[in-house]
Amino acid sequence: MNTLYRSTRETASHTMTSSQAVLQGLTPDGGLFVPVTLPIADFDFEQLANMSYQEVAYEVLKLFFTDYTAEELHACIDAAYGDQFDDPAIAPVTKHGNQYYLELFHGPTIAFKDLALQILPHLMTTAVKKNHLESEIVILAATSGDTGKAAMAGFADVDQTKIIVFYPKDGVSAIQKQQMITQTGDNTNVVAINGNFDEAQTTVKQLLNDPQLRQRLADHQYQFSSANSINIGRLFPQVAYYVYTYAQLIHQGHIKNGDAVNFSVPTGNFGDILAGYYAKQLGTPIHKLVCASNRNNVLTDFFNTGTYDKNREFYLTSSPSMDILVSSNLERLIFYLTGEDSLATAQLMQDLQTKGSYTITPEMRANLADFWAGFVTENQDQDEIHHLNHAHHYTIDPHTAVASAVAKQYRNATKDQRPMVVVSTASPYKFPQAVLTAITGESTTVDGLTAVDQLHDLIQTPIPPTVTALRTAPVRHNRVAAVDKMGATIESILNLN
Repeated sequence: MNTLYRSTRETASHTMTSSQAVLQGLTPDGGLFVPVTLPIADFDFEQLANMSYQEVAYEVLKLFFTDYTAEELHACIDAAYGDQFDDPAIAPVTKHGNQYYLELFHGPTIAFKDLALQILPHLMTTAVKKNHLESEIVILAATSGDTGKAAMAGFADVDQTKIIVFYPKDGVSAIQKQQMITQTGDNTNVVAINGNFDEAQTTVKQLLNDPQLRQRLADHQYQFSSANSINIGRLFPQVAYYVYTYAQLIHQGHIKNGDAVNFSVPTGNFGDILAGYYAKQLGTPIHKLVCASNRNNVLTDFFNTGTYDKNREFYLTSSPSMDILVSSNLERLIFYLTGEDSLATAQLMQDLQTKGSYTITPEMRANLADFWAGFVTENQDQDEIHHLNHAHHYTIDPHTAVASAVAKQYRNATKDQRPMVVVSTASPYKFPQAVLTAITGESTTVDGLTAVDQLHDLIQTPIPPTVTALRTAPVRHNRVAAVDKMGATIESILNLN
């Protein structure tokens, strides 16, 4: 079956192949690419249970990227998931207490974004050749902390590409910032903005579809694409680790084939948990996808009331990658809730842009049964880190702690005793100040590498090489821009003036 792609906001008459959609990133009408028809999987989990991560990834990706040959996909996968990961399992599953933890932080930037952003450059450069593209690809991305570093690490010095990343100057951890501003690669650029992630993301989406800017790029042999999870080359590789996790639970003897499990996912832009939704649609026995939020609980309110309302106070928390009030990937779920009605989807997205809110119909709410949502306060987040460290000698980062704590909320509220997998999205060394404070119970002002050293002394877990390298890495990026100057900054970087 050939999987073609359409926009969430336009009729299915305009379609693209998967490689064309990877190159395009965002649809011309501002919507997101979705499969015209969801692929049909026939997974044999008994076989998958004995496969490597790379082998499982191929079984998943061949369903979504059907205009790539088997040889091309294998080459992309082998290049993406190799020695740059410090665990041969790539995404190991461990158990602590009565919950399982899917560790997605064993890649080169110690965050879950590596599972998608190590393969996206290979999917994209293959797509360039398949479509005989002569223009240079300009990857544009907004980051709440992790996407930026992972994207730049993936695209650094990749031929025929440049990458420009915008991040909120005061909205990332010290280690996240240091990782980005020291990034090597002649084609990498990172810019701090005087604003928050939502402002960065909204502006990036506007710039991606600015016809005048697109024309100026074309005049200079450039073409925009995206490294955010709005790009299908980012989104669908994430489906693989849900399928792999289920197979590994069988392999480890924790469940039998066919037993349903739950996943609790720390959720900001909705890409990670949406990948779980697609995994369930492909036949992975997932009972509930638990949407876990921090104090910026716009998604919790949406799932519990049917109203998405971004008109609320924005909080800076110790889990900054989730400090988001506009969850871009939710549009794809909305599209499915409407029964794939592009006009209805476009209207709801228009309401969000003009009014800052929208309310779905009772019929649409009835289709949300796959999800359960909760949130935690900063104190509850710290309590969860403290508990796991002291009770189970397992140290987690603040984002993982959100998912772990909300998973327990779900169990208490529903009495559901199915196996629960907490999606662990980052190394604790990426947020050492917050983790130190949580474990010791004492507020600390130290941050960055000093906090890393103190955390290491406390937990005795090896410091990841990517963090150690920061000690001597020179600062290479020091641009700062106002939100309304992001377009001008892009033109300056690309010498379009």
